[in-house]
Amino acid sequence: MHVEKVTLAYGSDAPVVSDLTLEVPTGRLTVVVGPNGSGKSTLLRGMSRLLTPQSGRVVLDGQDIHKLPARELARQLGVLPQGPVTPEGITAAELVSRGRHPHRGLFARLTANDEQAIAQALAAVELEELKDRPVDQLSGGQRQRVWIAMVLAQGTQHLLLDEPTTYLDLAHAVDVMNVVHAAAHTTGRTVVAVLHDLTLAAQYADNLVVMGEGKIAAQGRPADILSEQLLQQVFGLRATVVEVGGAPVVVPDRTLTV
Repeated sequence: MHVEKVTLAYGSDAPVVSDLTLEVPTGRLTVVVGPNGSGKSTLLRGMSRLLTPQSGRVVLDGQDIHKLPARELARQLGVLPQGPVTPEGITAAELVSRGRHPHRGLFARLTANDEQAIAQALAAVELEELKDRPVDQLSGGQRQRVWIAMVLAQGTQHLLLDEPTTYLDLAHAVDVMNVVHAAAHTTGRTVVAVLHDLTLAAQYADNLVVMGEGKIAAQGRPADILSEQLLQQVFGLRATVVEVGGAPVVVPDRTLTV
């Protein structure tokens, strides 16, 4: 999947993303980070066809995504938007089953292949025992894992996840990122996720994309690009970058100016 000189804007407003080109490594986890307003979620919307570029194109397996029929795109690309709304009263298994819609007729029943995909997705997020529990009775971390299972059940080779750890505490965020990381490294999917947490991003990303003012400020292995100078330049953050377990960790400077 790659983005070719894409410019994205909302209506007649000034572009949020300008002339951006991005090559997404196949079978790896790419994490996009950046300050608020840098264009990271807008970029993901453009990559998922939720926002039409003013110029440029997004290419998936050699085809412009805007030229693909909706059902065909849904068989190739799974998308989890930020803060999805859960239908009232739906169980975990029922929500996950919705990921199979691109592979079925409008009123067709679940096939054996569908049932297998649903079971495998629930197993991947370790929620088999809660499959019959209403989603609104689950914890925040469990609900988010159900949504990820729905996207996994879709059976696509490409996944786009917008802020999958939003509103989660650290333990639940780690649970979710373990699932996201495994989606790339265990099943060979190409995954792109937008995150706010720099340290979490650096711990899990194979490819880190740092955005600033609608452009890519840096891209590469977290250990290669995440520096104190970059943090100051893009985030306006004074911090120290240390290595823990082979990955960089951002330690903010707590010095206060009186």
